[in-house]
Amino acid sequence: MSTTAATAARKERTPVRPARILLHVFLVCMALAWLGPLLWALYAAMRPYGETSEKGYVSWPDTLSFDNFTNAFTQSDMTHYFVNTLIIAVPAVLLTLFLSSMVAFYVSRFDFRINLFLLLVFTAGNLLPQQVIITPLYRLYLLIDLPGITMSGKLYDSALGLVLIHVAFQSGFCAFVLANYMRSLPHELTEAALVDGASVWRLYWQIVLPLCKPAMAALATLLSIWIYNDFFWALVLISTGENMPITSALNNLSGQYFTDPNLVAAGALLTAIPTLIVYFALQRQFVSGLTLGANKG
Repeated sequence: MSTTAATAARKERTPVRPARILLHVFLVCMALAWLGPLLWALYAAMRPYGETSEKGYVSWPDTLSFDNFTNAFTQSDMTHYFVNTLIIAVPAVLLTLFLSSMVAFYVSRFDFRINLFLLLVFTAGNLLPQQVIITPLYRLYLLIDLPGITMSGKLYDSALGLVLIHVAFQSGFCAFVLANYMRSLPHELTEAALVDGASVWRLYWQIVLPLCKPAMAALATLLSIWIYNDFFWALVLISTGENMPITSALNNLSGQYFTDPNLVAAGALLTAIPTLIVYFALQRQFVSGLTLGANKG
């Protein structure tokens, strides 16, 4: 008991270091800097446009309501665009994880001369700016005919086209992360299974893949947020407004001669709700995805 009391007393007498105070002040300032635009958008979205046009945005509000959120949801037909986004995001995430996990399994569990080079080829795709290939990709999408498969009859202006481009661009990062994770798994597991006569597919599907659930969950969280927030590919590869995902639905809130900034702010906040739900529901996997492989061999 005396030792415990002495330890507690020493802890109480430990002085607060100036460096720790500066660290906490820095973290608070950074948090406010990141939350400031979001809180300002929320403040503007809860005010009517007539009030802000008369008094300015930097003024004390007379009326605060959620009318802009209701109007933004109905005027932009967000339910339809949410469904479009699910049609694009869910297959893209599943296909990316499936294909990248097979590549990672092959380059990490089998030794051959070009396994590292093959992994670098997949990873190098993430280093290529999207704007560099947009012109040839756009022409390629116009040339590929898919009669009876897509509504447009081509790969262009279809959800399938967006799914494929997301899979192509995200597979490199996922293969790199999963390969590093799979290398940390004991090779004795696959060697024992090979001795017992297991096939390569069984090694992948029943032995290695179940052990990669933490990595797969983290990548699924990251991919869901990235693909949901995509605006560039949908803007270039989709021409019909009804086929666009939720990030493009905000265009419906902009008129030809007049745009209500408060209404647009409310719509932008509504489109951000699903990503916040995904983040808070899978926060552990999201954070672990940022440091995945840092402690692995």
